[in-house]
Amino acid sequence: MKLYLSAPENKTLNSAIKITGSKSESNRLLLLQALYPNIKIENLSNSDDAIVMQKGIKVSKGEVDIHHAGTAMRFLTTYFSCQDGKEVVLTGSKRMTERPIGVLVDALKSLGADITYLENSGYPPLHIKGKKITTNKVSLPANISSQYISSLVLTAPSLDNGLELELVGKITSVPYIKMTLALLTQIGVENSFEGNTIKVAPKKSVSNTTLVVESDWSSASYFYSIVAMSAVGTEITLSAYKKDSLQGDSVLADIYTDFGVETTFLDAKVVLKKITDKETQEITKDLSNAPDIAQTIAVTVFGLGLGCHLTGLHTLKIKETDRLEALKTELTKLGASITVTDKTLTIKPTTKINKDIAIDTYNDHRMGMAFAPLALKTNLFINDAGVVSKSYPDFWTDLKLLKFGVKEA
Repeated sequence: MKLYLSAPENKTLNSAIKITGSKSESNRLLLLQALYPNIKIENLSNSDDAIVMQKGIKVSKGEVDIHHAGTAMRFLTTYFSCQDGKEVVLTGSKRMTERPIGVLVDALKSLGADITYLENSGYPPLHIKGKKITTNKVSLPANISSQYISSLVLTAPSLDNGLELELVGKITSVPYIKMTLALLTQIGVENSFEGNTIKVAPKKSVSNTTLVVESDWSSASYFYSIVAMSAVGTEITLSAYKKDSLQGDSVLADIYTDFGVETTFLDAKVVLKKITDKETQEITKDLSNAPDIAQTIAVTVFGLGLGCHLTGLHTLKIKETDRLEALKTELTKLGASITVTDKTLTIKPTTKINKDIAIDTYNDHRMGMAFAPLALKTNLFINDAGVVSKSYPDFWTDLKLLKFGVKEA
């Protein structure tokens, strides 16, 4: 599906949007629910990733195809390794077979797991024979994707002796690790995170409990971008959010003050308002704790004619696509002066934006959504626009609620 996007006639937008539950929280809770069936989940994400996770976790024998869902690949690798008697082949899309899993597999093997690579060493697909895991100490490099770490931590309380995990080096994506530990705390699992060591105590069972998934802050980022590029007075209300969020991407509320956007929390809602056109000319941000919003910020910066230097982006190389190279390619098509390294992105200020450019999405949901707000500045096409269903299936419908022109091309 190819879409043609154009700006709303009214440059001052005003609307309310309800966003689905966080994909990150949903997949964590789905794994905990599989380990402890007394857990009930409300406001579960309707994303492709959450649906794939729900289906995959119910399999006991045979193939589990998680398509493009990187979170499900990492989480289910650990889950099935620790499920005595289950035997699966864990696979996914072509891109998934190019995304490394070796660090996690090595850690699990050191605990006693039975995992075999079926094609290339260090990459899916994996043949996993579930076993009873009793070894309880393991180490991982600290600068890897937090999903590897969370995968081990989430399954840890179901192990007879729990787990002690040592992170070697400088830790990145700390908020996602803390989110995982906070969810364990909510279901009564004792845990600690001191220095570079995470300890999780074993827990046989959990009493009946209902957990409500907060809406996704990564999805909120696109509306922050829309407000930033709109006229002063624009106001968009999003639900359901809380001020003391577990999600690392909630730093949006602070970051977007640089773009004149004020954030107000009201009950379970957050109100975004454009209060000034006075933006900082050069933005410098370390996004090592929130790399998933880098694409949104880069597009916002370009759309406002500003410059930026974004760091801490090393994990973007192994996402659905190489997000740094993808950003460079697509923003250059639009007229940006952009350079990237393996962990940084720099944009020089320019007011030039090319018209009617077709944005490629690279099987990456965030590419489609991050570029969509640029329709406020220039008409553009989004190729393979259906890819947004990975995390936010209602995105294009919600864009129409804001009176954007959204038409199939």
